[in-house]
Amino acid sequence: MLFSPPILKHGDLVQILSTARVATIEDVADAVELLESWGLRVKLGSTIGRVCNQFAGTDEERAHDLQQALDCSETKAIFCARGGYGTNRILDRISFSGFMKHPKWVIGFSDVTFLHLHLNFMLGVRTIHSFMAALTKKTSQAAKEALRSILFGEKVSYHFNPHPFNKIGKATAMLCGGNLSILYASTGTQLVINSAGSVCFLKILTSIYITLTV
Repeated sequence: MLFSPPILKHGDLVQILSTARVATIEDVADAVELLESWGLRVKLGSTIGRVCNQFAGTDEERAHDLQQALDCSETKAIFCARGGYGTNRILDRISFSGFMKHPKWVIGFSDVTFLHLHLNFMLGVRTIHSFMAALTKKTSQAAKEALRSILFGEKVSYHFNPHPFNKIGKATAMLCGGNLSILYASTGTQLVINSAGSVCFLKILTSIYITLTV
């Protein structure tokens, strides 16, 4: 079973940073406004506004920004600004020893799935598969509310229209999954997903944003 980082409370600090593609201050402005409307404090990582080709800074700069956020005892959640490609390039540079002393929620999707896999299956920590900070404006109110509810420890439920091929029943299991292309790319590595006995979700359409704890 996975353990959950502490739930958030009014006044807690959330850091927004990019482990992959370029994200400007303007890109994450809506995310800052949203988090502050929930009574949270927001700090922008040094990667916000950095540019190195398509990346939010060099691999070293992105790794350093993520490392400081993981190690920070005051930070209660890390909201990733953009995905795409780049997170996998910095994982081997990261130490999670400080994070395990001060666990916090890691939020995002796309290639942030690499982080989810490491935290879920290597360290046994729950994470949040959610919209990226730079996509806040395009995200549904339902997804935003689901993220708020998870962060503040409130119960979340999901309702979907049934498919004719569904088998009716009940199941209780760990939820796992993420971006399908990243799960495929992790095959044969130590991050390969272990979905045995789990409810597995696969994100395929990039136009659909959902918020789940995994």
